[in-house]
Amino acid sequence: MGQALEWARGELRPSGAGGLEAQVLLSHLLGQSRAWVLAHPEASLAPSLADTFGRQVRRCAAGMPLAYLTGHQEFFGLEFEVNPSVLIPRPETELLVERALSWIKAEGRGTPDSLRVVDVGTGSGCIAVSLAAGRKTLRIVASDLSWEALEVAGRNARRHQVADRVALLQMDLLTSLAGPLDLILANLPYVPSDQLAVLPSSRFEPRLALDGGEDGLQPIARLLEQVRTRLRPGSLALLEIEASEGSAALNLARSRFPSARIEIVPDLGGHGRVLEIQA
Repeated sequence: MGQALEWARGELRPSGAGGLEAQVLLSHLLGQSRAWVLAHPEASLAPSLADTFGRQVRRCAAGMPLAYLTGHQEFFGLEFEVNPSVLIPRPETELLVERALSWIKAEGRGTPDSLRVVDVGTGSGCIAVSLAAGRKTLRIVASDLSWEALEVAGRNARRHQVADRVALLQMDLLTSLAGPLDLILANLPYVPSDQLAVLPSSRFEPRLALDGGEDGLQPIARLLEQVRTRLRPGSLALLEIEASEGSAALNLARSRFPSARIEIVPDLGGHGRVLEIQA
């Protein structure tokens, strides 16, 4: 097994994390921890398992995201199933969940089970499921245009035992859902169309979850127009944005919510990441 790891490390070295990726792939195939794999370099691999490991390593070396090869990704301390029909959850998206939970806990927001909460473009369901897991009485509507994505979200909701509080709806943004709403969260596509060709993840992740149109803001602009007629006074909308789009996103929001408190919240790297609108 040690020789297999050494070979894989060489194949994956251009990625900059070849050793770690090789260990993760092998531990996944063996159903063992990385610590176990590292502690047993003398163990041998069955020929069929060695062949599978070789194929997985070559796919990873060709750019296939590790999360798609293992079928899971951690987000907000929970493990989520992922496959090529959903965007792989990113650490920066956890900021949406953190801001939402802080707002829900704030004084004067009502009991969680009385709030109308929507996660728009739920994908794997990582935002909705994390919120439901964090607040045991919270009920959430999770929407997506992709039925395949909703199937993944449903499995993740069941995995974390919140399926009875996460309602899955196939729809375009908020078109089939009337207001008033208390909390709206969305991680919509925000990559400008002409940048997709040079974005490595666009070869594998669903274009529907990446393509933000000519300026990267078309889905966000459409959602803001719908949010404008659905937000209850005193409510909150949280939208993830691309760091370079902060000023444009602010202008879009201010033109639709002239009396709201609007700000761009930075992520841990100091990059503007969340458009926050308090009606």
